[in-house]
Amino acid sequence: MKHIGTAKRIIVWATVVIVLLAADLVTKLLAQLYLKPILPDGVAFLPGFIQLRYTENDAIAFGIGSGNRAFMITVTALTVVLIVAIAVLSFTVFKRRAAGRFTLAVIEAGAVGNLVDRLSLGYVRDFLDMSAFRPFAFLGSSFNFGVCNVADYFITIGAAVLIFVLLFIGPEAAFPLKKSWREQAKREEAEKHAKA
Repeated sequence: MKHIGTAKRIIVWATVVIVLLAADLVTKLLAQLYLKPILPDGVAFLPGFIQLRYTENDAIAFGIGSGNRAFMITVTALTVVLIVAIAVLSFTVFKRRAAGRFTLAVIEAGAVGNLVDRLSLGYVRDFLDMSAFRPFAFLGSSFNFGVCNVADYFITIGAAVLIFVLLFIGPEAAFPLKKSWREQAKREEAEKHAKA
């Protein structure tokens, strides 16, 4: 029975990864086919926020490491290690935490999507130009998110949600939101002390 539950969790997790990975790779291909020919002008999408403009990024976020082959080989190797670690964490540390597993699947899809580009093309296809959006302009900062892709959204939003899950969701959370989760955490802690 336990093996059936584990198999089901793996199938659901893998399905989420595959569906989101496909969405990322398809949007990148569409951007390459339809936006690349109109480079560098792009297409207005959400004025003041996002413009569709195709770019090829041979570095990591914000162009860090561009032209530095040794740095990018190291980043690629670390990405592979991270992808394996996320898969392992999903079925060990997050074995009983569906929200955490789902969030890790979202991050995994993004990481694999950008890795596929990097390994097959030598660069990552970006097309969501957010340079017009300056979230800290009120502080006098010109910081913006540059040009990214769907995989980057999966990684960034997934990481933010994972932090929220770790802090607030489920009895294992640092600060469980629901009373029933807090009570369950207390029961489990008491059982642990009783066995010790």
